[in-house]
Amino acid sequence: GREAILNTYRAQYTSGADDGRRVPGYKDEKGVAHNSFTETYLAVRLFVDNWRWAGVPFYLRSGKRMPARLTEIAIQFKQPPLSLFNWQNMAGNAPNVLVLTLQPDEGITLTFGAKSPQPVNQIAPVQMHFSYEEAFGTEPPEAYERLLLDVMTGDATLFTRCDEVLAAWEFTDRIIEAWKQHPVRNLPVYEAGTWGPPGADDFIAQDRWSWRCPV
Repeated sequence: GREAILNTYRAQYTSGADDGRRVPGYKDEKGVAHNSFTETYLAVRLFVDNWRWAGVPFYLRSGKRMPARLTEIAIQFKQPPLSLFNWQNMAGNAPNVLVLTLQPDEGITLTFGAKSPQPVNQIAPVQMHFSYEEAFGTEPPEAYERLLLDVMTGDATLFTRCDEVLAAWEFTDRIIEAWKQHPVRNLPVYEAGTWGPPGADDFIAQDRWSWRCPV
């Protein structure tokens, strides 16, 4: 229970600006109780206990009323403990990052440091980008369009198996049970149209990291 509390951070949005318009806070939404403690934001720190991923932290976050509606996986590569080249680094301390964008614009972006074409040896940040739409000249099908087509053709590749669902709920239920055992009196809040509460930044800063702001 305590482990779940230490590795999660939850919050609820208040009124703010979303896509250029004022929106009410969660408690002011139609059909929501004014004393609701329902979470609209969650940040989680995870570890996978096997030989491949031992010691590698996974950070997940999801929330409502954030600046953009998107789903992505960012793989941040560990920096070496020393500089391989004694060159001026214009990329700063930025690590190499591989970003898999799942929606809305499917694609892959790799950000890394490369030698700039200058007389002096300098490392500058550059990107390699693949866009599904640009490469194939068409937008990928919407999520439900693809799933409905897969149902009709009998392709179960993108469907979650029963054991995956059960494992996910076993993990989720432990967090929910821990929250019930340690209820919060004042649920942290964040303004609609922002990337989350300041406390979530402190949550990940404990490990000397920071959240990505995609847009």
